[in-house]
Amino acid sequence: MSINICRDNLDPFYRYKMPPIISKIEGRGNGIKTAIVNNADVARALARPPMYVTKFFGLELGAQTSVNETADRYMVNGAHDAAKLQDLLDGFISKFVLCKACKNPETDIVITKDQMLYRDCKACGKRSPIDLSHKLTGVILKNPPSSSGKKGTTNGKKSKKDRKEKKNEEAEEEEEGSDDELTKRIAAEASTLPPSQATAGDDDDDDDNWAVDTSEEAVRARVKELESQVGSLAVADDEEAEGNSSYSQLGNWILEQKPKPNSVEVYKKIKELGIENKHRTLQVLAQTLFDKDILIQIKDRAPLLKKLIVSDNYEKAFLGGTERFLGLEHPELIAVVPKILHQYYTLDIVSEEAILKWGSRASKKYVDKDISKKVRKAAQPFLTWLEEAESEGSEEEEGDDDDEEDEDNDEK
Repeated sequence: MSINICRDNLDPFYRYKMPPIISKIEGRGNGIKTAIVNNADVARALARPPMYVTKFFGLELGAQTSVNETADRYMVNGAHDAAKLQDLLDGFISKFVLCKACKNPETDIVITKDQMLYRDCKACGKRSPIDLSHKLTGVILKNPPSSSGKKGTTNGKKSKKDRKEKKNEEAEEEEEGSDDELTKRIAAEASTLPPSQATAGDDDDDDDNWAVDTSEEAVRARVKELESQVGSLAVADDEEAEGNSSYSQLGNWILEQKPKPNSVEVYKKIKELGIENKHRTLQVLAQTLFDKDILIQIKDRAPLLKKLIVSDNYEKAFLGGTERFLGLEHPELIAVVPKILHQYYTLDIVSEEAILKWGSRASKKYVDKDISKKVRKAAQPFLTWLEEAESEGSEEEEGDDDDEEDEDNDEK
């Protein structure tokens, strides 16, 4: 189970999550102490050193603390329940993590030459000053975050591993930003126009009506028609920010229905919200259409998903949503990732290329990187099978070509 880093944000699809604090009271009498069992995991989700969190608790509670990162032991003197520590953590997040301008937790602590502290936001680019009156700032100045190596800081150079990870992340972000949104929208609308728009009066009431003429000539004609209307189209990014949104409306609507709505009802709701041509819609569907019985539910949802997934960007969003579904909501299902991916593949929901590309590198775009690695590690048997099947197929093709050449030589 995970909770929103900013607990004031009640959106269940808010992307920034952390594990709730787990505490354990040890000892008795004057020697009683509270161990923060998962302090390292919480701090990792906040991108802050575990010591900062422990020291903050000690300063707020007026209690001594002990930090042993090697043994993963973080102690606060006295008896303190998890709920109390969680409330205190909200104060730490507000003062030392969230950007003051956009409330985004994607910040680094920057220490300037004159020993001022700032939260440098990677989302909006603003720098928020940190109140130096809090005693934790003294701890930070004496123990600067080693992961920060920005110009103007006193924190030293990044490690080779950090530089390599940042390079990979920048490459991924560049790939995300290079898409022509207008072109994608035209292609998506051309390949997903429902029959009701082609024939006046048709009622989109059953799965059979979802058939669309996808021949090359028909698609080309629809693209040409849409391109003629470019002047009236708004070039829309995912204009709805975290927490607004049609995406939250869709997700909450699906989750509130008992039983869950059928695929036709879901498609109509997506159309109503105007997000049928948005790749983030697939992320929401991956998180909400299924439950613990996902293995017997995928087949029923396949027609809907195949209709909406029109490019590799949509496939990527759907796999990312699956990561969140497994890693954050149903970690007990991570063991069956190979079976889930096998169904995505055999039902033509997600292509072989998309699955192999997804499996090639962990990413923190949808979940914490540790969770991403865990999901991909579990998926390895299926990824290996896919790679071997692909190589075997290539060898067979080469063998067929050789046989044909031999036949030709025999005839000569």
